[in-house]
Amino acid sequence: MSPEAASLKIDRSLCTGCNICVETCPFGALSLDEENIAVVSDACTLCGVCVPECPEGALSLPEIEKEAPVDKKDYKGVWVWVEQFEGQAAGISWEMMGQARKLADRLGTTLTSCVLGSNAEAIAGQAAAYGADEILLIDDPTLSVYRTDPYARCLTGLVRKYKPEIFLLGASTRGRDLAGAVATYVYTGLTADCTGLEIEDGSNLLLQSRPAFGGNIMATIKCPDFRPQMATVRQHVFEMPVPDPSRKAKIIREKAVMIEEEITAKVVDLIMEKNEVVISDAKIIVSGGRGLKGPEGFEILRELAAVLNGAVGASRAAVDAGWIPYPHQVGQTGRTVRPDVYIACGISGAIQHQAGMRTSKLIVAINKDPQAPIFQVADIGIVGDLFEIVPALTRALSRRLNK
Repeated sequence: MSPEAASLKIDRSLCTGCNICVETCPFGALSLDEENIAVVSDACTLCGVCVPECPEGALSLPEIEKEAPVDKKDYKGVWVWVEQFEGQAAGISWEMMGQARKLADRLGTTLTSCVLGSNAEAIAGQAAAYGADEILLIDDPTLSVYRTDPYARCLTGLVRKYKPEIFLLGASTRGRDLAGAVATYVYTGLTADCTGLEIEDGSNLLLQSRPAFGGNIMATIKCPDFRPQMATVRQHVFEMPVPDPSRKAKIIREKAVMIEEEITAKVVDLIMEKNEVVISDAKIIVSGGRGLKGPEGFEILRELAAVLNGAVGASRAAVDAGWIPYPHQVGQTGRTVRPDVYIACGISGAIQHQAGMRTSKLIVAINKDPQAPIFQVADIGIVGDLFEIVPALTRALSRRLNK
């Protein structure tokens, strides 16, 4: 039985119509028919919560045949989906290309960029400059704006035709949505929000690292039986490679698999939200945490950031306390940043926060607790009262920079 055809089994001869399963089902998928016998609807997710609650043992889960593992020898190459919006490629795509190039070289295979869009020829050229050996290009008006169905079906068709060993997508809003759909269609594993990608010695499997259990551990995940090995990658965890404009790549043109009339989702309008805070692009970030003691404490950070032409960041604790809005949050549940300088003020440095900033080129930590975890990743550590140190640092830099 395939997963699509699977359904909760109900033995009508045992059901007494007690209604316990109906009350237990968290999805409202069970009800009683005119004969006072339980019936199941399409809303059933096979979660199994109802099965042990039935006093008569009338409910059971179906036996689902597992998909047979694929022949891994048929799958070759490393793929990267190049996300774009209005003709501009997302920076996260080029960051992934740098790491994907290393993975492909380690495996002795090709690096392929998947470029989907309308009038996307220029992006295909950029993909070559960033290291692609081949570009799979689908240029079609149906792909002018992102919609899950046409994008997912195009990529699914490409995966089934060309069989990549590894497929990477950015952990953006679109990337997360698209990766989940494609992984479902091709029946393979998917690791979300990766912060590390390596090739395992001996097996040549992709080691996919990501924070887990609220960031309290770092998990390394493998997909040994199914292909492609799929992962979404957080922004700024890998360094942006230097493009080589002279580099050329083979462009393979494919056709879209859906026509406009077949696509149920229609984009009526795009309303762009103006966001004054773009910490992910800042070269210098001055970030504050619980040690600031309140929203007024961020004022001294804003003064320092202004002198350095930087942005103000924050830990989750400061955001949750309502001291500063969420767009400033750095960490596992906020933004991942990779600035030239990251100044952490009054931040203890829990692993959840480190997950979003530890790849910064220079980390300066200011904290009165010499045992704070932030000092373990800091290049420069200052133990002391931030309310004295930060203003003094602002004054000294202001004089030095003539501001």
